[in-house]
Amino acid sequence: QVQLVESGGGLVQAGGSLRLSCAASGRTFSSYAMGWFRQAPGKERDFVAAISINGGRIHYADSVKGRFTISRDNDKNTAYLQMNRLGPEDKAVYFCAEHRTYYSATYYNGESEYDYWGQGTQVTVSS
Repeated sequence: QVQLVESGGGLVQAGGSLRLSCAASGRTFSSYAMGWFRQAPGKERDFVAAISINGGRIHYADSVKGRFTISRDNDKNTAYLQMNRLGPEDKAVYFCAEHRTYYSATYYNGESEYDYWGQGTQVTVSS
């Protein structure tokens, strides 16, 4: 059974940084693309960033490009989201997700393409 556990969320001042982690278990982590999504209060869940199985292909939402960095450590079965220059617009619950396709070399930004999700971690940015 696949399990994803996010951590690293919290309260930060505008302009600050946070690093989210997503610890995965239950199947071969290095064989599946990973993604990060977020859901702000009263809004739908949106794509943030995605990374291919070996980190060679990465994609970001325009709203976070240049501020956020997605990465993964396949030896530790963990994905990360480094978030810099945070603003009030980044306040949301952040979710990591593991893609359904085995050993694909690309990334995926479609929410419906991910089969497994973490419980989410809250990020709050004070102005």
